[in-house]
Amino acid sequence: MRTIASCAAVLLLALAARAQVITIYEIKDPAARLLQERYLPQLNEIGTALQAHKFPYPFYFSRRLDIDEKGQQKLDQRSIRFEKFNGRMVLEITGNYYAAYADALMDRRARTRKTYEDVVLPLLKTTVPRFPPADDFAGFAIEVSYHVRRNVMNVQTENPENLTFIVTRAAAHHLVSAANEEQEQAALLESELYVDAEPFVLWLKGEPPADTSASRTSPPAKVQLASASAPFPLDASPAPEPAVSEALLKGTTMPMRLITPDIIAGLKKEHADTIERMVGTLDEQAHFVKYAPPAFVAFHQGAYLQLSLTSPLAASNGSRYQLAALAFDDHISHLVRPVLAYFPQDGGFDGISFSTTLKLPAGDSTEAVEFFFPFQAMRCFAAYDCTGQQLIESGIVLINGERAGLNLAAAEAGAGR
Repeated sequence: MRTIASCAAVLLLALAARAQVITIYEIKDPAARLLQERYLPQLNEIGTALQAHKFPYPFYFSRRLDIDEKGQQKLDQRSIRFEKFNGRMVLEITGNYYAAYADALMDRRARTRKTYEDVVLPLLKTTVPRFPPADDFAGFAIEVSYHVRRNVMNVQTENPENLTFIVTRAAAHHLVSAANEEQEQAALLESELYVDAEPFVLWLKGEPPADTSASRTSPPAKVQLASASAPFPLDASPAPEPAVSEALLKGTTMPMRLITPDIIAGLKKEHADTIERMVGTLDEQAHFVKYAPPAFVAFHQGAYLQLSLTSPLAASNGSRYQLAALAFDDHISHLVRPVLAYFPQDGGFDGISFSTTLKLPAGDSTEAVEFFFPFQAMRCFAAYDCTGQQLIESGIVLINGERAGLNLAAAEAGAGR
């Protein structure tokens, strides 16, 4: 009898896992269907683990959001699947979380943080480790709908609020393996988060440094949730273009001017606290050089915040241009969005100088690369309106102190990654 009961329990558990995973035959896109088939064992494992997970409030997998719980119980409860958005493939999990937050007690920031901690993070911690870093799909998308109670003219109302969390594979692995809050915050700053389709910055402790929504001066179109089956931006990098389109560089350029020592001293004093918080949060990801703290420098008739870094590279050899391209792709480009979160406004200076020493597996190289990027180009890149190549061409690159033209596609072709 015990054997029969055990077999029945195993069978029910397996059926429950499969009940969370979209079948191969329901997926129309050939590439998504291939990934669904290739990773079916992992997807079933994820379904099993999440089915057993105890969320604070009921959570149902669902391809439709904003459904009342009684209606949800009667509907299809499967949502784990690969989907293609904007030419990028992601593993998506969507569902309805039946928590109802009181708006008077928990504002949007508080309930977003709570939903992230109680739902999004457990989903990612269960899912991400089953997919080692690779390039066969771009990242993960989590969409969760919950409810908010408000008192409107003495009438109690309850309406849905939708959280969309988009994270690349590299950032997702950084997030789930974070050893402390600073590392977790750094990974979150590499991610995209939307509340009711509006861009949102999640800050784990306290308030963001400023109104960080202003850091996205050119945000992508509002994100459509799963029920609308529309694309969202996910680290999309079109093929390099020969030059930066003026239409893409939003905002005004600060006029060239004489940068005096008094201006540098004033910038240092004004932004000291912000820089200290940034270094404390991003140090693990950025690899700041301890003996060269961030400093404001005058360059090309502008003022830049210079960040001295070390860029660990996987490549063991290559030309200085190949190594500089790898440093940008594997390290510097991932710092643009996190650094911008601390400087949503120009703050009286022109941009950021990422000054990095390249570190090869065999030891430090003799190559030093400086990327001077103006703010509007960084924001264009952060909003997925510009490519990495366009960001580079809008700024200035110095290799060992000499200006260099850097073509990412050409440089990386023979870099031996």
